[in-house]
Amino acid sequence: MTLVFSDPLFERHQTGFHPECAARVQGAARYLDGLPWFSQLARGRITAATEELIVRTHSQHLIDQARTLAAGGGGYLDADTYLSPASFDVALHAAGTAMHAVDQVLRAGAEHREAFCLMRPPGHHATAQLSMGFCVFNNIAIAAHYARDVYGLQRILIVDFDVHHGNGTQDIFYEDAGVYFFSIHRFPFYPGSGTADETGRGRGLGTTLNIPLSMGTSRQLYREAFQRGLDTAVERCRPELILISAGFDAHKDDPVGSLGLEIEDYDFMTRSIKQAAASVCDGRIVSCLEGGYNLEVLPLLVAAHLEALRR
Repeated sequence: MTLVFSDPLFERHQTGFHPECAARVQGAARYLDGLPWFSQLARGRITAATEELIVRTHSQHLIDQARTLAAGGGGYLDADTYLSPASFDVALHAAGTAMHAVDQVLRAGAEHREAFCLMRPPGHHATAQLSMGFCVFNNIAIAAHYARDVYGLQRILIVDFDVHHGNGTQDIFYEDAGVYFFSIHRFPFYPGSGTADETGRGRGLGTTLNIPLSMGTSRQLYREAFQRGLDTAVERCRPELILISAGFDAHKDDPVGSLGLEIEDYDFMTRSIKQAAASVCDGRIVSCLEGGYNLEVLPLLVAAHLEALRR
């Protein structure tokens, strides 16, 4: 059974008229509550991470900077990343929820094979040293470190289909042989990274796979590129767990990104990932919300992703 993590606490990260706003999770949660099948899904309990666990992924300076700024009333961590007084606590809960989701799919006798975290702030742009691009802590990277440290996993695959390249996730694992990072994204575009020749370094050489696509790429070519990349990543990694950076801003109506995708394309990608997980890691998947900024469309995309996960 698929497990869902969602809570009004994630709305307390107040950003005003910022694209990454509380209405993103609020609207998606309200829409899901109206779907007959959603009531059949199990619900997870959100939990806060400790700073001691986050420092496995991020520098103490990054943590201190976010805590101090929020405690002082809030402000901008960088040109795009705003904190309100409650934001540090919310970010701790986002990171902690990602780790708790890992617990729920990996612990002995686990009832759940898939978990989806409807939470914010997003994370995939946050590097070890820098919060950026709407992201405070890198939730998916924290989850990967936790899965390895606590459960002893040797091979983890991160699939990132946000329209923006997950530069922070790539940076954190660029020299790491145990975490394979696969990203399909718009390029050239923010944050400027993610070229095909970025493949890892040192012990991590060959564990990064970027598929940059230009604006105007057809949906069919996008699907073919995604499937080819996923197949390659799974074959090379043979993961024990798949983590998804689930960004929905490649949709054709997204005001921030857009690569022309439709709802059906997210269903396709999710089903492909689920099939891959079934073949290599007993179906174990943890998915965390990243981007997606059209408030009318995002709930439909989240629902499509979640429905494909639960099938």
